[in-house]
Amino acid sequence: MKALFRVLAIAFVSAGIAILLTACQVASGTTAVRVSPSIVPVVKAEPKNLSDNLVLTAEFIPYQDVDVMAKVAGYVKEIRVDIGDHVHQGELLATLEVPELEDEEAKTSAAVAAAKANVLTAQGDVKQTQAEAAIAHLSYQRIEDVAAKNPGLVPKQEVDVAQSRDLEAAAQLASAQSALSAAQQALTEANSEHSRAEAMLAYSNIRAPFTGVVTKRYANTGSMIQAGTASQTQAMPIVRLAQNDLLRLIFPVPVTDAAQIRDGQPVSVNVITLGKIFPGKVTRYSDTLDMSTRTMNTEVDVPNPKGALIPGMYAEVHLHVTSGTEVLSVPLDGVEGLGSSAESAYVIRDGKIAIVPVTTGIQTPTDIQILSGLQEGDVVVVGRHTNLSAGEQVKPQVAGYENDDPLQN
Repeated sequence: MKALFRVLAIAFVSAGIAILLTACQVASGTTAVRVSPSIVPVVKAEPKNLSDNLVLTAEFIPYQDVDVMAKVAGYVKEIRVDIGDHVHQGELLATLEVPELEDEEAKTSAAVAAAKANVLTAQGDVKQTQAEAAIAHLSYQRIEDVAAKNPGLVPKQEVDVAQSRDLEAAAQLASAQSALSAAQQALTEANSEHSRAEAMLAYSNIRAPFTGVVTKRYANTGSMIQAGTASQTQAMPIVRLAQNDLLRLIFPVPVTDAAQIRDGQPVSVNVITLGKIFPGKVTRYSDTLDMSTRTMNTEVDVPNPKGALIPGMYAEVHLHVTSGTEVLSVPLDGVEGLGSSAESAYVIRDGKIAIVPVTTGIQTPTDIQILSGLQEGDVVVVGRHTNLSAGEQVKPQVAGYENDDPLQN
């Protein structure tokens, strides 16, 4: 029993001495604590093809969308279309009953016939007076010739009478010609009034202004339709017509990208509800900024010949703003202070961290172009840089791999 206590006492004393020696060595600095280098994810700066796409959301609207109004007032005699009907330009949509216009057309038609008769009468008068004027003038010339060759043979009074008849006949001819001209002008006026009456009567037939689809029907047979001759009128439309074979997308481009918008610029239209992407081009833009939103309205026309797209659907417009071929780039998280005036990259050189100022260019959702500060092949730290400092010893590991030292392989 005494032997057991002796062994235990020796063990405790030895342990205490070891602890004291270790503490003394640490306190005296004779033993250094070794810390392993941090493992950091890295990539190499290398050339890539980058394309900067601006993604905006827009709603499909018809290329044209109007309420079809009546030019004249009347009762709906017949309506030939309903919601969903596809019509062609010029196709008859509805007919109005307007008896007063029919009466006016008949009245002006009769006026035209009367004016034509007056013209014929005036033409006959002109021909008659022309013949009389010719005879009077010929008689005067003969008497005057005889009097000139044989003075005293013909009394002077007869010569004067013949001359007077010649002048009278010429005046009657001029009057007849003037009457003919007035009759012709009256015919022109009558034709104009008749054309106006026909045009107004034609307005009782409501026709499609363009090819499209009927989206609303406001009137029925027997409805009283007022003349929609002013924008302030409360007149009821006949139908609403939309052109859906060609749709518009209108979206606001931020001021930062507005200067890069051009006619014909390619876009990709992603219709999420259909799971399809349609190609398109910028067709027009306002070329001025909205001062309240600092954006510029831009339009894209999307052909819709089969009707797969419906107005009101939302789409993502991918606008190809800028692109670069084989430009030096790194992932987005390889640049610290992105978008500020103090952009930098953490580069590993000789196993240590070096903080390098950089200038960036084209930016995509995953990568960014490096304009200056880095060279091809530079090893750049990606991810968080919070706990890293310049000159720190680190161990690189390619992002996405478990190789202990992949950059050396």
